[in-house]
Amino acid sequence: MSSEDLELRRRAVAELGREMRALVETMARTETPTAVLEELAGEVKRLEARFTGRRRERAEVPDVDVFPFGLRMFSPATGHGSPIAPPMDIEETDCDGMVGRCVLGVVHEGPPGYAHGGLSAMLLDELMGWACAAKGLPAMTIGLDVRYQRPVPVEMPLLLKARVTGIEGRKITVAGSVCPEDDPETILVAAEGRFVAPDLDRARSLFPKAGTYAKFTD
Repeated sequence: MSSEDLELRRRAVAELGREMRALVETMARTETPTAVLEELAGEVKRLEARFTGRRRERAEVPDVDVFPFGLRMFSPATGHGSPIAPPMDIEETDCDGMVGRCVLGVVHEGPPGYAHGGLSAMLLDELMGWACAAKGLPAMTIGLDVRYQRPVPVEMPLLLKARVTGIEGRKITVAGSVCPEDDPETILVAAEGRFVAPDLDRARSLFPKAGTYAKFTD
């Protein structure tokens, strides 16, 4: 696939993902009559049949992705092609860390008006992984301690932070937090993650269809 075709495909995936997220959010918050819901279910079923072409095998990397730590279009945390992701946008900071920004919707609710706690954990886990990658150590989570200090409202711009606090061989420790974007001193969720960078043999075993392991360390 040429670079131009790849860019067009990524744009199409992102556009479809955006419309799918809008549909899912609308479904979650709209008290639509039962008869209409039944009709819509049939329409969605017919749309599903239009997704033609070869289906990816399990563990096969999508043709629009960059693996291990690059663009992941269908990630449930950051994927702009995902129908369930917020999605969180990530950038590296000047303070030796990573930040993420997102807004959780009604579809991400646990208690009414607030995000499910598992969403905070997932987003922090993702951002912490990016913090490891920024140190040149693509790594996998082996432990995550999460402290829920205040409930996380939906429909509020959030700021997430992650910073590597320790490296011992292949083991990395990362600190992270979730706060309101307009009040970054107020910590809603705090966490500490423990990660391990797999060696090349382990990476080949875990990701046999990835195609490249250049970013995993010896």
